[in-house]
Amino acid sequence: MTTVTVPASDIAATHAIFVATTRKRARKIRGRCSTVTVHRPPVLPVSRSPFHQVGAIERVRGSANSNPAKDFTATEVEFYEGAPQFAKAVGADIATRGDRALVFVHGFNNGFDDGIYRLTQIAHDTKYSGTPVLFSWASSGKTTGYIYDKESANAARDDLEETLRMLAKTKAKSIDIVAHSIGTWVTMEALRQLAITGDRDLSDKLGYVILASPDIDVDVFKKQMIRYGKPDKPFAILLSGDDRALRLSSLISGDKPRVGDYGDAADLASYGAFRWST
Repeated sequence: MTTVTVPASDIAATHAIFVATTRKRARKIRGRCSTVTVHRPPVLPVSRSPFHQVGAIERVRGSANSNPAKDFTATEVEFYEGAPQFAKAVGADIATRGDRALVFVHGFNNGFDDGIYRLTQIAHDTKYSGTPVLFSWASSGKTTGYIYDKESANAARDDLEETLRMLAKTKAKSIDIVAHSIGTWVTMEALRQLAITGDRDLSDKLGYVILASPDIDVDVFKKQMIRYGKPDKPFAILLSGDDRALRLSSLISGDKPRVGDYGDAADLASYGAFRWST
């Protein structure tokens, strides 16, 4: 893919996304710890056809040229030699951008680029003032790779816990988490592990926890919440009426209900989670 050069005035915004990943470094924008600079296209007046619609990711596919004035475009990449260097860079950014961090844990069938662009979209559209951090676990990025993704998610739990502990050692006052699909499993397991060690709130720095379309067995989720304990801030569960990954997961699991399509709001609330349908 080639990036088209455009005037800076044609680009709506530029975002630096910090990335901690369990993926192998296979392409130029992959790495254990890195920062990726992403340009986001502008929203035009409603009387014209907008380049960007809130919630959407406008991007090119394949070998087509990427135009930063119209497409989400990743450009500069900076790699860090190890965790200490990465932690220092993240900490410095947090100290200058509002003392908050937003951790995004992507879901099933997500390539590395997908996570980068989704976090950029979330941070920009919500006007998040803090530091965006992508936790990118090794999804196969294929619709046929569900079992592969489940195993990769299981393997990533300790790494997410380590990333959250690293953020808690910075000057961040609030560490917010947004997770999607199988990424909610990784998140809940990391939080469960933190609770077992007596640090479930990351030294009182854990902020909002948002679980979108959680691909977790309902009974397993209840056990995770019991081990974690009822949170001071209820976890938000975003439900979607049309999630193909959840349907696939339910089929593979023998039609056992998943949290993402569970309709008993009162039951979830009793464990410390509130339900919000989209």
